[in-house]
This record gives sequence, C-alpha cells and structure tokens, in this order.
Amino acid sequence: MKRFWFISIFAAFAMFGADAQSPTPAPVAAASTIDSVPVALKQLQEIKAANEELLRKQDAALQKLDELQKAADEIKIFGKRS
Repeated sequence: MKRFWFISIFAAFAMFGADAQSPTPAPVAAASTIDSVPVALKQLQEIKAANEELLRKQDAALQKLDELQKAADEIKIFGKRS
C-alpha cells in the first residue's frame, strides 16, 4: 500500500513539476520550428515505420506462442488419457 502511494505521489510530482520547469518558447524559436517541420515529419514517418515493423514482429511472436500453448494443451489432454 505504501509503495502505491509513493508511486502515485512521485508520478504527480513528475507531471506537474515538468510543466513548472519548462521555459516558455520564445517567438524566435517558433520561427526556427517552422523550418524544421519537414524534418520532424520525416522523423515521425521513420518512427511510424519502425513501430509498424515491431508490431508485425510482436504479432508473429504472439501467434507462435498461441501455437505452443495449443500444443501444450494437446499434450496435457493426451497425457491424461494414457
């Protein structure tokens, strides 16, 4: 119970503390971000592609685990019969 309270308090401080410590962006910074929008978009597309590949690998792993679980269940059933 104490651990739960500690984690929840720590999370609250982390959320609200980050907002209080972050500086407000200057107008000059906004102008430089306009130039970097295409770069950021390209990076996001690369991240999306990497995430999709990771999801495909995880899906394949889950299918293999399901097959192993079914095989284990069949072995249990056949083991009980003999």
